Amino acid sequence: MTKQYIFQPAEPVAIPVKGTTQLFPIHRIFCVGRNYMAHAKEMGTTVDKTQQEPFYFLKHPSSYVPNGSEMPYPTRTDNLHYEMEFVVAIGKSGANISQQDAVNHIFGYGCGLDMTRRDLQAKAKDNRHPWDIAKDFENSAILSEIIAIAQSGEITEGIIELEVNGEVRQSSDLNNMIWNVNEIIEHLSTLYTLQPGDIIMTGTPEGVGAVQPDDQIIGFVKGVGELLVKIIK
Repeated sequence: MTKQYIFQPAEPVAIPVKGTTQLFPIHRIFCVGRNYMAHAKEMGTTVDKTQQEPFYFLKHPSSYVPNGSEMPYPTRTDNLHYEMEFVVAIGKSGANISQQDAVNHIFGYGCGLDMTRRDLQAKAKDNRHPWDIAKDFENSAILSEIIAIAQSGEITEGIIELEVNGEVRQSSDLNNMIWNVNEIIEHLSTLYTLQPGDIIMTGTPEGVGAVQPDDQIIGFVKGVGELLVKIIK
């Protein structure tokens, strides 16, 4: 007996690969929390790398918004925040990956915006609830094209910056991350078997803040490129 879907499955969600006609299909989106010390402090906490491990939350692939798009202002919030991030795209599966081998599992890099319903996050924190409704919602993962590591080379430092309506709001360097990319891959791969198509958003620097409809956001990571989105009603 031939089995049939009761409705048509969703098409795979995929990101363009810069300079090619290829697409990078998204498997999972992992986000690293509090990975810049100055951002941790502005959120009212500190991080002791000698005593703490990285922590993560996930966004569903369907939350992806392509570079250059318009993002509708989401429901149930009056405090939508931007968080500019350096993105790592995994191209080779692996578990318990060493820091020395981590680069061999990277397909490429991108820019990303982790859009956050900050008021809902604050309420979740107060009630010791998960952050899902604050972080994982429609149109909350805005991602640039992926630049292959074969083209960019390994990226370990460089400016990460964000502007809102032409005003710089975030500016830091990737070498200010508490856990660098190789450390993140090593640690995350002890919790999950990383797979081709996994995206890692590596955390945001200080300077996060609210945006409103009609605001235009431009993000930049040296060696990767730009990311642009407009917030609409």
